[in-house]
Amino acid sequence: MVQGRGSAGHVVTIAVTLLVLLVHSEIANAAVFQVGGPGGWTFNTVGWPNGKKFRAGDVLVFKYNPSFHNVVAVDRNSYNTCKTPRGARVYKSGNDRIRLAKGQNSFICNFTGHCEAAMKITVFAA
Repeated sequence: MVQGRGSAGHVVTIAVTLLVLLVHSEIANAAVFQVGGPGGWTFNTVGWPNGKKFRAGDVLVFKYNPSFHNVVAVDRNSYNTCKTPRGARVYKSGNDRIRLAKGQNSFICNFTGHCEAAMKITVFAA
């Protein structure tokens, strides 16, 4: 069977369109959570994730006063010890949006004494 000129171009166009729709669908299905609820990212938020279901791609929104707090993405050991590892990503806008990766996602405030006062969370994303 002979195909006319441009047939391959149509297949590529359709494939790209389907890929864009798939990616858009994944983003559209992502849930957005404000960490700490209406009170925002503050002390004693360690239990905030309890009872919530998170998926990879969901977004956590950390709202806080950047003069008094920040958000640091950390590993399990740094979460447990409240120590910021070298090279850790530090957020300090006061309105940070962080997309969850699959597995454990841990965050602390590394202002002196804040992590120790339970200003930290770990979220498991399926």
